[in-house]
Amino acid sequence: MRTLVVASRKGGAGKTTLATLLAVEAARVGAGPVAVIDLDPMQGLTLWWEARAEEAPSLVSAAGGPTAALAAAEASGARLVLVDTPPAAAPVVAEVVGLADLVLVPVQPSPHDLRAVGATVELARRAKRPMVFVVNRTKPRVKLTGEAAISLSQHGTVAPAMLADRAAYAAAAIDGRTAPELEPGGAAAIEVTSLWTYVASRLVEELA
Repeated sequence: MRTLVVASRKGGAGKTTLATLLAVEAARVGAGPVAVIDLDPMQGLTLWWEARAEEAPSLVSAAGGPTAALAAAEASGARLVLVDTPPAAAPVVAEVVGLADLVLVPVQPSPHDLRAVGATVELARRAKRPMVFVVNRTKPRVKLTGEAAISLSQHGTVAPAMLADRAAYAAAAIDGRTAPELEPGGAAAIEVTSLWTYVASRLVEELA
């Protein structure tokens, strides 16, 4: 079983959306069974899943903590697990980062987000886990997007596929869907497919 942990000390970075997008895309392309685990007390991922009509991905209870939840996911037959985390410096975040095959750090191209990445980078480094930045909510023809990617590259690997600031991402979440499900073949679907292809290749590299 492979474990992807989505982490960021910055609130509102897009962790939950990123987790749902990759979980659904992975299931769509046959990388499943896929499970999700919600460690955030705000329970955004859980609420999304409860509103969802489709069975995949499955939701695994986090009540017993990260280690127990991942064991339960594996016992259920999951091949891939995506874990959403709170933005706080909670012990549960350090624990699950230490159990990750790959840590994904969503970052919006803003000065506030860029200043906040240090704590998450340090967490992954202390745990000796591989990490990838995902630039999120980009705006077209905005210079700061390119500058953000350059700045982040000084701290670690930046995914070549970025996610734009699209209304479809939020609109789809209302009834537990993702933007590619709402607009198949649309721009968001192309972005998400590209991002998952990259993340899947990184997982293969890390587990080789």
